[in-house]
Amino acid sequence: MNYFAHGRSFVDDPYFLTGTAVPDWLSVVDRGMRAKSKSAKLYLDHDDRRVSALAAGIVRHHHDDRWFHRTRAFAELSLQFTERVRDVLPGDDGFRPSFLGHILVELLLDAELIAEAPDRLDAYYAAFDQIDVQFVADTINSMATRRSDRLAGLIPVFCSQRFLYDYVQDEKLLWRLNHVMRRVKLPRLPDRFLDILPDARQCVHERRGELLVGHEDHRDEQEKET
Repeated sequence: MNYFAHGRSFVDDPYFLTGTAVPDWLSVVDRGMRAKSKSAKLYLDHDDRRVSALAAGIVRHHHDDRWFHRTRAFAELSLQFTERVRDVLPGDDGFRPSFLGHILVELLLDAELIAEAPDRLDAYYAAFDQIDVQFVADTINSMATRRSDRLAGLIPVFCSQRFLYDYVQDEKLLWRLNHVMRRVKLPRLPDRFLDILPDARQCVHERRGELLVGHEDHRDEQEKET
């Protein structure tokens, strides 16, 4: 799952919402830095409500990723999109097609949810205005597998760029995907990649319910270590 699918139900709880974004933020600031459920659970009963909410959001992120990646719809769509990427990028037999097949499902699900409720995305970003960024960075550094001085700088950039709005338009989505390609040191995607996006969006639209089947059904399920 991506940022909006993870956090859209928690816009009224800014620190919990922030926790749902933390694992993905850490993959940007330091790919070796992790905020795991096992460590976060140690903070669930913390006296400071902000700390316990951050921890609960992290636990929820891993919980949701677990069931989401086990859905039949995710497995089938990611394979389908991987094959389409290979068709539009002939000769690319490396990691890029499967990586794109995976993240396209997640980004296009976010796009679907944003298109359904754009005001909810406004509220999502507004919630981050209510957090103490340095407090969040310090707290996450205490929970994570190692420390980073980059997190406090990333959060304002994430909020100001508002790149989730770009997911609903094919050209802007491609531009954002190429940012990801650069970050993970994969080749840039050509403009012809746009050809697969309209049909991919429709596929995600048709299987939206299957992709989200666990979101409410397993809200209170006991977390396991990721």
